[in-house]
Amino acid sequence: MSWLKKIGYFSAFIIPALTILGFYLGGIANISTLIFVYALIPAIDVAVGRDYNNIPKQAVKAVANDYYYRFITYCWTYFQLAFLIWAVWVVSTSQLTIFEWVTFTIAVSLSTGGIGITVAHELGHKKSKIEQFYSKVLLMTVSYMHFFIEHNKGHHVRVSTPEDPATSRENESFYAFWWRSVTQGYLSAWEIENKRLERKKKSKFSIHNQMIWFTLLPFLFGFTLTFSVSVMIGEFTWIPLAFYFAQSFLAFSLLEAVNYVEHYGLRRKKLDDQRYERVAPHHSWNANQMVSNFFLFQLQRHSDHHFNAIKRYQVLDNYETAPQLPAGYPTMILLAHFPPLWFRVMKPKLQKWNDLKSARSA
Repeated sequence: MSWLKKIGYFSAFIIPALTILGFYLGGIANISTLIFVYALIPAIDVAVGRDYNNIPKQAVKAVANDYYYRFITYCWTYFQLAFLIWAVWVVSTSQLTIFEWVTFTIAVSLSTGGIGITVAHELGHKKSKIEQFYSKVLLMTVSYMHFFIEHNKGHHVRVSTPEDPATSRENESFYAFWWRSVTQGYLSAWEIENKRLERKKKSKFSIHNQMIWFTLLPFLFGFTLTFSVSVMIGEFTWIPLAFYFAQSFLAFSLLEAVNYVEHYGLRRKKLDDQRYERVAPHHSWNANQMVSNFFLFQLQRHSDHHFNAIKRYQVLDNYETAPQLPAGYPTMILLAHFPPLWFRVMKPKLQKWNDLKSARSA
């Protein structure tokens, strides 16, 4: 892989850098991160175009084992912790207008949710204990630790079936999907974890239950931030806790918007009462926009990710047999928040894909 592409994955750090710059400039500058994510990146995507190239098969092993790519994700983990602590401190000790409060919180969530959860997702699929630990730390900072269980052991098993809360249905709005995915996903994680403990003959009400820890740790982290800031400024303030949970809400809502886009309307064929066809590349929407893929660590090559879940982001392949989104995630996420626009764009796209699939199977 060229050095230009390798360096490209560090572009994710531009987003929090703009947030920091916008904060210190103040006022309208706080929307610079939003403009960059939802206007400039899509524009650059159009200008640069799509990258359909795959890593040559003979080079896949070497590229997959290249520590450089893991190093970037490790850097992000430490950076996000420091970035969030900085954000909590400055928002708690500065006089901000309501406009600045809102735009700064949204901007922070674009880093903790848009990039941070993407990195947590990548690390959470790996067998390495340190990578799994980093994944959990990142998810703790956005109050969504149950994702570590539900995504790996729930979503990847049930994807593109009616049993999966994280798969959006045809003609379902993002807002209806959000409620179902958030609530049922959390309950699903409890069910998966309880069954794991039953198999190991351990009590559900014990320190071995990860979901107990995953539920408590975000609160403990939030209270720790609040206590620390209060001690440092010499008086109690509720702002750290409010800000922490506000950015968490926006961050995991951004994740759910990504989930909504990734599998919208796609279905696996049911073979019998208990089995579905094996997960294949055509059960996920794919996007090969080069620039947004740098920012999202190739998450947009989602078809190959579901086909080979343990595969590292830098060697994910493009599949010509996978359905292609008309634009990258930043554009599609923005569309998802406006259901009439989303359906206008995606209804004919989904219909065309279903017709093509029917023609192939005929």
